[in-house]
Amino acid sequence: MNDAETIVRNFCAAFSRRNIEEILGYFAAEAVYHNIPIDPVQGTEAIRAVLEQFVAPAESVEFEVLHLAARGNVVHTERVDHFRILGRDIALPVAGVFEIDGGKITAWRDYFDMQQFMRQSGMG
Repeated sequence: MNDAETIVRNFCAAFSRRNIEEILGYFAAEAVYHNIPIDPVQGTEAIRAVLEQFVAPAESVEFEVLHLAARGNVVHTERVDHFRILGRDIALPVAGVFEIDGGKITAWRDYFDMQQFMRQSGMG
């Protein structure tokens, strides 16, 4: 495994512990996080605000990595992100792209269907 791949695998595994401080530790200070259906955010405090919307209220979280490909500092993942929120199980297929620099995530882009999340969560 190259360093970028190891960082992304460890980052994905960290979600099961639901510790936002631990998760934020993987990011560079000015990292960009873009859930493609919504506007991107930049910086760890903005990323914290997004994570608190779906990690904090979840009873459980698991990022199931189905496939991972890495070249240099770029890592692509195909995942199923599992959440249990308010007693509802959500399984969301996601394609994610990570850019790593200096051992930290500098960019994270997740591509998924927001309507699928909304339907499963009971919000849509």
